Amino acid sequence: MSIINAEDLEASPLADLHALASTLGIDGFRGLRKPPLVEAILARQGATPPSSASASASATDAPSRSSRPPRRRRGRARDADSGNGSAPPEPVAPQPAADAPPRTVEGIVELLANGSGFVRPDGATNSDGDIYISAAQARRCELVAGDRIGGPVRPARRSERHSSLIRIDTINGVSADEAVNGTRIDDIDVDWPSALITFDAADATLAPIAEAAPFGRGSRVLIVGPPRSGKTLLLGRLAAALAAIEGLEVELVAVGVRPEELTEYKTLEYSRVAGETFAASHETQDAVIEQAVERGRRVAVRGGDAVLLIDTLDGLGAGMSRRALAAARNLRNAGSLTIIATAGAPLGGETTVVVLADSGEPGTIDTSASGTLRSELLVAAKPKRAPAKPRAPRKRTTRAAKPAPEDGAEAG
Repeated sequence: MSIINAEDLEASPLADLHALASTLGIDGFRGLRKPPLVEAILARQGATPPSSASASASATDAPSRSSRPPRRRRGRARDADSGNGSAPPEPVAPQPAADAPPRTVEGIVELLANGSGFVRPDGATNSDGDIYISAAQARRCELVAGDRIGGPVRPARRSERHSSLIRIDTINGVSADEAVNGTRIDDIDVDWPSALITFDAADATLAPIAEAAPFGRGSRVLIVGPPRSGKTLLLGRLAAALAAIEGLEVELVAVGVRPEELTEYKTLEYSRVAGETFAASHETQDAVIEQAVERGRRVAVRGGDAVLLIDTLDGLGAGMSRRALAAARNLRNAGSLTIIATAGAPLGGETTVVVLADSGEPGTIDTSASGTLRSELLVAAKPKRAPAKPRAPRKRTTRAAKPAPEDGAEAG
């Protein structure tokens, strides 16, 4: 195995060092701290440690080193004994020129269980061109699976399979400095929705919602109704209408749906779409919802307004359904996350319920059963029409009296 540079090891996470120590067969590596573990790996590889490490760590690994000396050390001793330098040097991987600027890459983030991850330049497809992201980078930039990030890349070293991201410059189209503010969303006060969301008057099917169940930025909207009542149809119309509103980041998540429905959703051009069919496990469906909710929460904390549409909450665990719905909020002095979901019945905690009629045209709204909590706040947010100015009194003009009509003639 090739000799590993000491600086690389010191910059590597402890989990990566454990994996390398296990491969090298170092005894008791899990009980070592990072400095003695780095020394043990270097010694097993036949390299000279950069400085003297603790004697206790050296004693721990000494039996293993003495019983099986590395071949690299013996080979280097023979080269030194020859003294004429005639032995062929160890091949070194070509390195880019020092003054050459690093290449940049942009792609979708996929996180692993240990916190590290990869940038997938080809989208969700794994490839040899994937870029490694350390757990420290992902944690510092508050990355979630599905984020699109960009930044410079360094080539893979001799002991690495993938290139690594040097730093993260952009997150979802904005600079990393603007995207990360370190504030937890649960620490921000929440207000009742007050900024009314209005739709294009051209879509008459949404007019009953504006009348009977208006909602605003930060609302928890639940579309309820029996099977085949048109919940999915109405959700799609809402998604198209919301995507046309400037300043809203719209995402649609379909879980537990038919494969054909998921394919139709993914052809939508006006919003981001993610999902899983009903064949996926509950854990997989929950993970898709959690990732989408987290993306929306990050937008809200950063001061933006996000809308997440979910079809459907039916089939998810009760805890997951309530957590997804509860994520909606209107943050004070920040942004908002609006959740609009379909379900067979109300869950509790909604601010707006849109009830679909059991009969008639699919998507028909039962205006008498639908409603919104604290709707008066949303009404106040509507643009008010300026009060009409009183008319000025008309000036009376003196007009010549008309002659009275003759008998039998019509009055002019």
